[in-house]
Amino acid sequence: MTNNNTLDNRVAVVTGATSGIGAATARRLAAEGAKVALLGRREDRLKDLAGEIGPAALPVAVDVSDREALTAAAPRIRAELGRVDLVVANAGVMLAAPFETAEVAEWDQMVGVNINGLLYTGRAFIDDLLAAAAEGRPADLVHVGSIGGHLVFPTYGVYTATKAAVAHLTRNLRAELGPRGVRVKNVEPGIVATELGDHMADGPGRELLEQMLTAITPIGPEAIADAIAYATAAPPRVNVAELIVLPTVQG
Repeated sequence: MTNNNTLDNRVAVVTGATSGIGAATARRLAAEGAKVALLGRREDRLKDLAGEIGPAALPVAVDVSDREALTAAAPRIRAELGRVDLVVANAGVMLAAPFETAEVAEWDQMVGVNINGLLYTGRAFIDDLLAAAAEGRPADLVHVGSIGGHLVFPTYGVYTATKAAVAHLTRNLRAELGPRGVRVKNVEPGIVATELGDHMADGPGRELLEQMLTAITPIGPEAIADAIAYATAAPPRVNVAELIVLPTVQG
């Protein structure tokens, strides 16, 4: 029987792989036959996940908002796993607070990770993706955005603005890179059971998030990993460009 699984023998990079959607995606891609570089700040968690996945996983402790460190990690990944042809820019932070009292450092962190980190991730591996595409192989740059980029949430203005930026960046990169064979896509989760938001400084913001998670039972991160695997396993001539994945009761 012919194996049409285009994830087999792919070389993937997943940022934010220490927990949640990133960890679930790394597990799913590896289960489908890909080799996976696990990127994140918490080295102990990366090593635990790599031990769980096995020799197909490479833990790489790096902060995606540090452009030089991320750029330096790319040659190591290429040397140990091979040329990268699938990048999942998943790392993100969500820190809600009223505009007039928010910690400006939290704004900087969200912009640094959600926008700059995503840009730095794509830039670090774009040459590999273009080379794979030039050979007629699948080449994917996956951005993990948020349904928040389309909606209005009081006290979440900066976070949702970063995700709106991801959505529009993705559309423009599709226009630029699609004709060259690189599939750029945006997967936008709704309410998902992850650590996102756990570290926000604003107490009322944390309480509001807890109420939301009680009112709407979140889906598991595996659902987003399933969506990413589906989109990236498509034939090279097909781009599943945008996917919104929500709990049914969220709409």
